[in-house]
Amino acid sequence: MNYALVTGGSRGIGRAICLKLADQGYNVLINYVANQASAEEVQALVRSKGVEAELLRFDVGKGEEVEQVLAGWLAANPTKHVEVLVNNAGIRQDGLLMLMTNPEWQQVMDASAGGFFNVTRLIIRGMIRQKVGRVISIVSLSGLKGQLGQTNYSAAKAAVIGATKALAQEVGRKRVTVNAVAPGLIRTEMLQGLREEDYLPLIPMHRFGEPEEVADLVAFLASPQAAYISGQVISINGAQY
Repeated sequence: MNYALVTGGSRGIGRAICLKLADQGYNVLINYVANQASAEEVQALVRSKGVEAELLRFDVGKGEEVEQVLAGWLAANPTKHVEVLVNNAGIRQDGLLMLMTNPEWQQVMDASAGGFFNVTRLIIRGMIRQKVGRVISIVSLSGLKGQLGQTNYSAAKAAVIGATKALAQEVGRKRVTVNAVAPGLIRTEMLQGLREEDYLPLIPMHRFGEPEEVADLVAFLASPQAAYISGQVISINGAQY
């Protein structure tokens, strides 16, 4: 049975990706940390599309939780193959570097860079054995150009970009592709507190993106048509640079 695992799959971009991959016929593993009600809602929507959906609750930034829950699921389900991994989970704790606390730095790094390592390290083994797989990480425009007040977030996403390019070279011979998607301003809960009118002049297309647009790009990278695309960072940002 072929599965897709989406970390941070209960809301926003992750939710849209879960639903889009379900449309492509994948059974979906929905990872979440706190919002069980939202995760269960996504689970029901995925199942309504005629595929299976399972919830996996763990913090991607905590290696012991990932090992216990995800490695436990893999061991208990040897006939279920995770062919698509979407590293979507991440958090923001914005602030100027000179005022940033150690936890504000480390927690953001753990969620993105640590999450990439903790989750991908386990999933990639099965992809190599099966000689098929797609690893797609959601990074950010901030990881490409840097962003004032987001030194931690920019560093974390830049780390995932570097890891994406390196891992693609490690697993290319096994027909596993590794790519990153770098959204700009996408209309999700992560933008709460931002005044849209302040940011629209920065975007040549003069609008925020929608989660479904990011999900469409992820779905293409997960498809057979993207078999020769690897080690790439693809921006989806309305021409904002």
